[in-house]
Amino acid sequence: MSEHLYDEIPSLDLADFLSTDPDIKAHFVAELGRAYTNIGFVAIKNHGLSDALVQNLYQCVQDFFFLPTEVKEKYEVPELFGQRGYIGKGKEHAKGRKTGDLKEFYHVGQIVEDDDPIKEQYPDNIWPAEVVAFENVASEAYKTLESTGKNMLRAIALYLDLEEDYFESRVHNGNSILRPIHYFPIDNPEEIPADAVRAAEHGDINLITLLMGASADGLQVKRRDDKWIPITALPEQIIVNVGDMLARHTNDELKSTIHRVVNPPRELMRTSRFSIPFFMHPRSEMDLTCLPGCVDDEHPKKYEDITAGEFLHQRLAEIGLKK
Repeated sequence: MSEHLYDEIPSLDLADFLSTDPDIKAHFVAELGRAYTNIGFVAIKNHGLSDALVQNLYQCVQDFFFLPTEVKEKYEVPELFGQRGYIGKGKEHAKGRKTGDLKEFYHVGQIVEDDDPIKEQYPDNIWPAEVVAFENVASEAYKTLESTGKNMLRAIALYLDLEEDYFESRVHNGNSILRPIHYFPIDNPEEIPADAVRAAEHGDINLITLLMGASADGLQVKRRDDKWIPITALPEQIIVNVGDMLARHTNDELKSTIHRVVNPPRELMRTSRFSIPFFMHPRSEMDLTCLPGCVDDEHPKKYEDITAGEFLHQRLAEIGLKK
């Protein structure tokens, strides 16, 4: 696959992958592979989220984050290491940094609906009583994005010359997280650390990330030539990018690209910004050993063998959510 420096991330239509025309489907797979081996990001339309669901979710998210701090803190459970419920301002930082990001967020985890014993591994979700619709709306969004993610992984599997359902058993009831984020207003910019930003440059931990609300100013991705380019999406699109687990599993054939959310101009620091990523994780027992098809003399194996669960625990410590 030839290298290419994008000035903007590519746009694809998931309906093409779901087409009954094999040529249209194959073209989607090839274009997705081209994007993921170069910049690691695509914008996707026909992703399954209805306008009404998106609007309802954002309303619930805003209603929660605009609650008084003492109310929000009722839903913060330190012993869960940020895996469910509310995580307060500045608690998370990028790997390799000490300064906390200028954000607060909320975690909704897997909703196991069958008899899978993996349910015992997951803490129960925490639902804010003050926002009555939150549970139903967030649960519907979770399941919708999970379904979309599975379709994306099917396309990725075909690009990697794997069976189309390769990831299916590995992500069934996976440890995925829906994370509504509030980049909160800064009333006195002089009082924050000089190096504090909304989200410092980082790579995602998981297999793939599906991001709603990527069109607001500030989200940027770092190309191979170290140039930062803005990530934008049309209103009907979501962003889907490669995470570190998938990059590791493919021996970096698919790129987990560094990205960040920069601060707005000083006069806009007093405004809120919202985004809602869905971090698609596999089951904790998934073997992330580099795929044989991604290792050869020109591309020697880069990573030690590790499971998804072990890798996740390492990263949670590195970003400050687990001590």
